[in-house]
Amino acid sequence: MNMPQLEIREQNGTQQSPALGSPRKARLWNNRWRMPLVAAATLVALSVSGVRSRARDNASVRAITNELAVPSVSVVLPKRAAPTQEITLPGNVQPYISSPIYARTDGYLKKWYFDIGAHVKAGQLLAVIETPEVDEQLAQARATLATAQANLHLAQITRDRYEALLTKHAVAQQDADNALGTYSADQASVEADQANVEHYQALVSFEKVYAPFDGVITARNTDIGDLINSGSNTSAKTELFHISQNGVLRVYVNVPEEYSQSIKVGQTAADIALAEFPGQKFPGKVVRTSEAIGGTTRTLLAEVDVANLGNTLLPGSYAEVHLQTASQSPTFLIPVNSLIFRSQHLQAGVVRNGRVEIRDLTPGHDLGTEIEVVAGLKADDQVVVNPPDSLVSGQEVNIVQASLPGDSQ
Repeated sequence: MNMPQLEIREQNGTQQSPALGSPRKARLWNNRWRMPLVAAATLVALSVSGVRSRARDNASVRAITNELAVPSVSVVLPKRAAPTQEITLPGNVQPYISSPIYARTDGYLKKWYFDIGAHVKAGQLLAVIETPEVDEQLAQARATLATAQANLHLAQITRDRYEALLTKHAVAQQDADNALGTYSADQASVEADQANVEHYQALVSFEKVYAPFDGVITARNTDIGDLINSGSNTSAKTELFHISQNGVLRVYVNVPEEYSQSIKVGQTAADIALAEFPGQKFPGKVVRTSEAIGGTTRTLLAEVDVANLGNTLLPGSYAEVHLQTASQSPTFLIPVNSLIFRSQHLQAGVVRNGRVEIRDLTPGHDLGTEIEVVAGLKADDQVVVNPPDSLVSGQEVNIVQASLPGDSQ
């Protein structure tokens, strides 16, 4: 078998491969290997670029995820409350003196002289009661007294006579002693009958009812001809009038325990406001307190006296008492939307060194958009506003907005 012979030709100093033949075929041969190499290189470059891009994207995603994992919060610094503050409490306006007027004797109302709204003076006649039974008892007591006085006069004569005869030894000592004893007994009877007469005279004097003090008649509960019962028997006694002294009014107010130490006797920073006098306040003065916290209401009962010139204010009214109280310790004000209401206590979140600390608060006075904090905060605490329900102690947070004291919330 004849094998083909390879020919090696040189043309223009170029050695050609016997398998490739012409230079054109060599170029085609080189191009055929170059294209796959370029494609492979391109594929490798794209792969490396994709890996790098994917790594950068993963790092960016991780950074965004870590950033989103730390919540952002707004904070506010507590405002220091004023050293004195005004508290408004409901008050009950009462007359300085108020008294029901009862009869001290039984009978029928003969006449009354003043009706409701009348201003009377102390000792002025208000009504007259007709008491025929008492009049008869007084007459009988006087007759009994007269009999006792007659017996006493006779006993005195007998005693004097026996004493004179005894000096002459004309009578026995026993007879003189008997006369003296009779005189002493009759004298005691006279004194008893005299006291009985004075008793009925007093009852008769009660037929006239007088005003016990200067005041105004606020109620008249009887009329002419009504049966008057003094309460001497089982029947309920009859209230004839009700009289009040309104020149000075007493306003009773229940002060919460937390403000009780700020209420002092003699305090003049106590103004009274009533609905019927809008925009007007009447100055008052704290004159006394109960000096004890009520076991039921946990409040201190205080009395504020108000001058009622011209009887402008009416007793029985509802009033608002404005009291200026001094703070016993520094307090702070925070917005109500920074409070956390949970089962433990009233709380708030405070940011320190980028982490949250949940604080228990002791609340004071509620001012509407703000609340007073008596204990639990410091002046430099950064309090979280609108805290999320998931906020817990030790949680890392980012502060995105901070407000200074006095900024609008």
